[in-house]
Amino acid sequence: MSEYNAPIKDMRFVMDELAGFKELSQFPAFEDATPDLADAVLEEAAKFTAGVLSPLNRIGDVEGAKLTPAGVTTAPGWKEAYKAFCEAGWNGLAAPAEFGGQGLPDTLGIATREMVCSANLSFSLGPLLTTGAVAALITCASDELKAIYLEKMISGEWTGTMNLTEPQAGSDLALIRSRAEPNGDGSYKVFGQKIFITYGDHDMTDNIVHLVLARLPDAPAGVKGISMFLVPKFLVNADGSLGERNDAYCVSLEHKLGIHASPTCVMAYGDNGGAIGYLLGQPNRGLEYMFIMMNEARLGVGLQGIAIAERSYQQALEYARERKQGRDALTGEALVTLVKHPDIRRMLMLMKCRIEACRAMAYYTSGLLDRAHALTDPEEKKRNLFLAEFMIPIVKGGGTEMGIDVTSLGIQIWGGMGFIEETGAAQHWRDSRITTIYEGTTGIQANDLLFRKLMRDQGATAKVVFGEVHATAKALGASSKPELQIIGQRLGVALKAWTEATEWLATNAKTGLSGVLTAAVPYMHLAVTVCGGWFMGKAALAASGYLDQGEGDTVFYKAKIATACFYADQILPQATAYGETVRAGDRALLGMGDELF
Repeated sequence: MSEYNAPIKDMRFVMDELAGFKELSQFPAFEDATPDLADAVLEEAAKFTAGVLSPLNRIGDVEGAKLTPAGVTTAPGWKEAYKAFCEAGWNGLAAPAEFGGQGLPDTLGIATREMVCSANLSFSLGPLLTTGAVAALITCASDELKAIYLEKMISGEWTGTMNLTEPQAGSDLALIRSRAEPNGDGSYKVFGQKIFITYGDHDMTDNIVHLVLARLPDAPAGVKGISMFLVPKFLVNADGSLGERNDAYCVSLEHKLGIHASPTCVMAYGDNGGAIGYLLGQPNRGLEYMFIMMNEARLGVGLQGIAIAERSYQQALEYARERKQGRDALTGEALVTLVKHPDIRRMLMLMKCRIEACRAMAYYTSGLLDRAHALTDPEEKKRNLFLAEFMIPIVKGGGTEMGIDVTSLGIQIWGGMGFIEETGAAQHWRDSRITTIYEGTTGIQANDLLFRKLMRDQGATAKVVFGEVHATAKALGASSKPELQIIGQRLGVALKAWTEATEWLATNAKTGLSGVLTAAVPYMHLAVTVCGGWFMGKAALAASGYLDQGEGDTVFYKAKIATACFYADQILPQATAYGETVRAGDRALLGMGDELF
């Protein structure tokens, strides 16, 4: 199996030209984020992920995590790799300096996280959940709890988890039954069972900090009665040392299709008298707080889809360059490498252009979050935050669906050998398959995009995005280069399909809810397709500018334009079909009941 090599050149291009990294050092919060620092960080991250994490990917898939009487043990090499990961400072790269982090922009942090996910997706899940837990604690924990837990979690000395799902309550959190009873001393006893808890137990750290949704005795019914509690694996003494083992245990591990080395636990709280927990923030606002963690995780999971697709693409490309099979249809040459065959080239280009489009969307969203953090003007902060929140379901839904498609294409390029586990091609598909499910399915992302993001401000944020896409299409159309003009023309047609679909949804949201819900996922795919074209168009414009100036790597910039043209030819036309699908709603099902099935 080939190892992973981080695509640093493309990452830097996207950071600088599409996500606005170069401007971030102008903000006092990010004054240390210079281009030289970014280069050094990315180079070191590339070495670490290629040298330490990537070689463990196959080992983790084969060995997996195991539940023993003493708790969960991780795959061979995991503890040592995690220790090296934390000692190098990767866990706290973009965390606030006041709590022990390095305070660097997330636009840089997301590139390092992509490397970690590409090199070893199972490994990456532990730090991902810890980062989300840190964000939640910063927002809603008391100063006392922050002092006890944040620094150790940011350093990676302790990890964090998110505990939502229960056996009877999948995505419907209104059905949560876990409960918390006050002890009279400010703490609570937590009782209940949670399922699908990523890194719920492991042997990499001395303590694990669980954020658990549960109900207080006087809580109202439904989602308005959910509170969030911090429940540590080990209680913490006043001097910061670890105390007694808490009543929070992994009772079983899930046997999964992929990500075998990531321990997915069934967690039992309170089976032996009650797990000690501490209320975070205000009572009955737990779901609100959890969504802070959820947004972090959803952006991170979208990145996982991009990262695993990149790993699959690299492996498929290497195989296609080396494997000789068949005759060249154009020259008649016998026994040529796979990369000479037009259909193989088509599949490789589909992989490449979709990865680059989704990477740009993810990094752009990180840039918006950085600006929302660094800006001082309230209206500008709000504008950037709303744009980021609008993009998150697009990144999560689009990045993960793309990851499954691209890893499947990777297997196809390998042919029969792709179906053989030893090559590693199948692992990428198996690992990617969960990403469209956890942290909210594709359908949940689509509904979030429609009802929480598109309609919350009567489409104002969407109109800002539409305006940006239109400006890019116009700039492409004004170019003197025919290839850029074609991209602009296709992007304009795709944008028209998106705006018309948006108008249809707004018109039917109240009177035709079933049709709108049926159209939600196609609408999300439409948004992903157009946003991908938007950023590929922006990339082509930037690359063309560098070529005109005679600066930099001309081969790289020419490839950027060719990839954008391929996206415009092969992907953007799908926007029109998605638009028609959206406007069809559930018309075909009208008058039919359950007997249809």
